[in-house]
Amino acid sequence: MHSQPDFIHLKKIATQLRRDIVRMVHACQSGHPGGSLGCADFFAALYFHVLRHNPKFNMDGIGEDLFFLSNGHISPVWYATLARAGYFDVKELATFRQINSRLQGHPATHEHLPGIHVASGSLGQGLSVATGAAQTKKLNHDHQLVYVLMGDGEQQEGQVWEAAMYAAHNKVDNIIATIDYNGQQIDGPVDKVLSLMNLKAKWEAFGWCVTEFNGNHMEEVVAGLDKAKSLTGQGKPVINLMKTEMGFGVDYMMGSHKWHGVAPNDEELKKALAQLEETLGDY
Repeated sequence: MHSQPDFIHLKKIATQLRRDIVRMVHACQSGHPGGSLGCADFFAALYFHVLRHNPKFNMDGIGEDLFFLSNGHISPVWYATLARAGYFDVKELATFRQINSRLQGHPATHEHLPGIHVASGSLGQGLSVATGAAQTKKLNHDHQLVYVLMGDGEQQEGQVWEAAMYAAHNKVDNIIATIDYNGQQIDGPVDKVLSLMNLKAKWEAFGWCVTEFNGNHMEEVVAGLDKAKSLTGQGKPVINLMKTEMGFGVDYMMGSHKWHGVAPNDEELKKALAQLEETLGDY
């Protein structure tokens, strides 16, 4: 959205998102903090620098960039981002995973939550949805882009590779996919559960343009997303391999699959908040 990134401001947003995440998951004692924390820098850069979007929200997204979250279990970071970007009141974050809340554990659309175009969390489906949306933009002569985030464990789903073949074959070059490459999934390290081997070579073999960057270094995230954007429109879909650390920003959560879907207790929340400075005001 902005021509020159304000890295100080983007980092403050990412820190506040992390505070929001741990507080949301702690309050309901349910949710997925690990991947959410690891992707906070990406979401801050995406929504406050890269995306052309309107918080007033139009479901068809015509004339705007679209974003789809395939690994929907990291909904805490997305909800916090949408609230901080003005899609709905930040105070609503306090209702996360509560009965009758719009902020369900996995993003859904039936309560008309602004910013959410499709229900997600059934792993493997997001790239297909995003590819369809990108083709629709081409058919409508809409020159905005479609973004999608997937998990690395999610690459074990066959539908991902069907979509990968389809997008490359049809030259869907207005899509930018990103993989949260943290090496962890719910049952343990990805390499032990089902190794992805050389993921870059795989995506290149499937006909995609592949970039790589550190997803926990704001300057690299912005540069990586800007580079990906510059590669669109050249006949190939684009994918970023974004190296992150699960639980980034909270020392006792970092690097372990154990925090994939576990909520911090009162003492753990206190420790986490002590490491994360309040920057935009808590809800």
